[in-house]
Amino acid sequence: MLLEICASNYQSAINAQNAGAHRIELCSELAVGGITPSYGLLKKVMEELTIPVMVLIRPRSGNFVYRDDELDIMKRDIQLCKELGCAGIVSGVLNEDFTIDLESTKALVELAKPMSFTFHRAYDHVSNTFEAIDQLIEIGVDRILSSGSSKSAVLGIDNLTEDQKIAGNKLIIMPGGGINAANCIAFYQMRFKEIHASATEIIEQTTRTLAPMNSLKFIQENIEVISDTNQIKAILKNSHHEV
Repeated sequence: MLLEICASNYQSAINAQNAGAHRIELCSELAVGGITPSYGLLKKVMEELTIPVMVLIRPRSGNFVYRDDELDIMKRDIQLCKELGCAGIVSGVLNEDFTIDLESTKALVELAKPMSFTFHRAYDHVSNTFEAIDQLIEIGVDRILSSGSSKSAVLGIDNLTEDQKIAGNKLIIMPGGGINAANCIAFYQMRFKEIHASATEIIEQTTRTLAPMNSLKFIQENIEVISDTNQIKAILKNSHHEV
């Protein structure tokens, strides 16, 4: 059974390779489910790792419904990954009604070729997953990363098993979400070909943070954070007033 490690920084990527992982998915910011890694991180990882590198293409946190400008950014990132020699792309696009945006996703799949394409956990938001599997096979997706539409892959293992039966040999169902050394045997027993884990350890930094940078109001899965035009104008206007 192939093990893919979700690596959100350079050290995680190196640790994955040194530990014997078969492949990594490179991203940033696990706290929001992962977003596209920086060019610098991607370049360094590609220069120093010998195992295959899959790259998450997700321009922001929040939902998986993207505007044209966001899709353009995603396409540029995919092209960069192709030029750097990455093994594959991890991405996907949904419609507002939680169906797969087939036109946009297919465009990403076609652009990514000959790299492998994984449809990520946006799949777990889809209402009709059985139909979605057939659609993703049709547009050329190679695998689906999924927790079985559950909080964790262990809780969703029955759904994942059903998905695997439907996919057959046409597409790989890769369980991911809370997989660890204690529960991975369950997926081996159910004959899954690949699993996805982050295997994270929380390391407390020795330097004390005097001015906290994190903001809990931004870490929500159902919001998109943007800089508002009117607020910017108001700041500019007020900042030019004489005191």
